[in-house]
Amino acid sequence: MLKIIVSGCNGHMGQSVISICSDIEDVEIVAGFNRTPVSRNGFPVYSDPMDYAGEADAVIDFSNPANLTSLLRFSVERRVPAVLCTTGYSEQQLAEIEAASRKVPVFKSGNMSLGINLMLHLVRRAAAVLKDFDIEIVERHHRRKVDAPSGTALMLADAVSGALPYEPELVFERHSVRRPRGGNEIGISSIRGGTIVGEHEIVFAGLDEVLEIRHAALSRDVFAAGAITAARYIAGVTEPGMYDMDDALTDVMK
Repeated sequence: MLKIIVSGCNGHMGQSVISICSDIEDVEIVAGFNRTPVSRNGFPVYSDPMDYAGEADAVIDFSNPANLTSLLRFSVERRVPAVLCTTGYSEQQLAEIEAASRKVPVFKSGNMSLGINLMLHLVRRAAAVLKDFDIEIVERHHRRKVDAPSGTALMLADAVSGALPYEPELVFERHSVRRPRGGNEIGISSIRGGTIVGEHEIVFAGLDEVLEIRHAALSRDVFAAGAITAARYIAGVTEPGMYDMDDALTDVMK
């Protein structure tokens, strides 16, 4: 039985993780961490992670960067691997994560969707072969999203950049660029509207042919499901270190 703690358990994503786990026979939510320690799902909830004294195989964090220090302290002192799904960490917090990973396994990914992470593999291979093609990334999200481009769009740009034989220039706003498209550019466009959960498309446009790779998240449950996959993977890791979806996918595809 995989024993999981959910940090941010009373938030939208935390509740999604709990709902999915309820349908998995070999997974048990043993506790939750939440700034407001209200038990809504039949397991104890703590505002201070150190108040939990039971066993756990992994802790999944869908909360807030402000909770990082106390979460990492729990993870390190109790030797519980951490799956960090929260985004928006400061440079100092990233250093904290790196320090913790020298003592306990830490899983961190900018996007927990299995499909997106497989897409990253595919675009690396495509960029290596289609290195002379023009490359454009289009991302679409709901009208309430405040940042643009999305972190996932930047992950796609990084994946492509690492496979190209040159250092590409990222171009975000073509309306301010009055010139023909350069050969070393990666264009990134953002669309905001309605209730779009998240859509990402990368276009490789060459001479008389176009390759498009696209992913659409139809609900936020895909991120919760990916986090559970990550927890299952990291619970079996014995060596401290930083791990990500590349590691989990490699394990799944064995």
